[in-house]
Amino acid sequence: MIAVILAAGMATRLRPLTDDRPKCLLQVGTKTLLARTIDALVENAISELVIVTGYRGEMIRQAVEAAYPALNVHYIDNADYRTTNNIYSLWLAKPFIDGRETLLLDSDILLDASLIRAILNAEGSALALNRHTLGEEEMKIVTAPDGRMVEISKTCDPQKAVGESVGVEKMTADYTSALFRELAKMIVVEGLSGVFYEQAFQRLIAQGHTFNIIDTTDYFSMELDTVADFELAGRLTADQ
Repeated sequence: MIAVILAAGMATRLRPLTDDRPKCLLQVGTKTLLARTIDALVENAISELVIVTGYRGEMIRQAVEAAYPALNVHYIDNADYRTTNNIYSLWLAKPFIDGRETLLLDSDILLDASLIRAILNAEGSALALNRHTLGEEEMKIVTAPDGRMVEISKTCDPQKAVGESVGVEKMTADYTSALFRELAKMIVVEGLSGVFYEQAFQRLIAQGHTFNIIDTTDYFSMELDTVADFELAGRLTADQ
């Protein structure tokens, strides 16, 4: 199992906090957000990581190498981070994860290690879901009666959706192979480098590739997008 952390974004909504550092290196309690993510992965016996960087990427590399000198980490630089979205960062990870069982994580999620454990223990490809009141901005999930995902987007009907994607997905080797075939079409042929990677997930459903949805509402997770989010997260983790 290899884990991929997508950490190329500029996090402009968090300025001025991100004027001099990427979002994942902001402090949450006694640790950075990235350190908390890596600690949760290590706790789950994941020892090989890919980190896709962009904005102030060298700071990320220096921080990880200093704190985790024995960890096997591959760094990929998304030089086009200003003009592309996370789908392109994921595409750049192809040499390391195509055809391999992979855990994919967004870098702005504060989560408990037990959530990762639940996803790793799930059968097949699995996606973490949080059930709460949904609005326009959330990446929403619609499922079939058997629990498989049939729609994932920000634009699907909140009344039909069962919850929000947390931003943690386990993909089987077969799934990653299919994913990169689709990403090649989307990015190389269609030029869709500025969309969310969930659009590739949606297109794969029609090809018979989808996720089992794992309800992780009972495990702590929190997406950190705003200054208020970080202030709340800091209070929740003040002694951790």
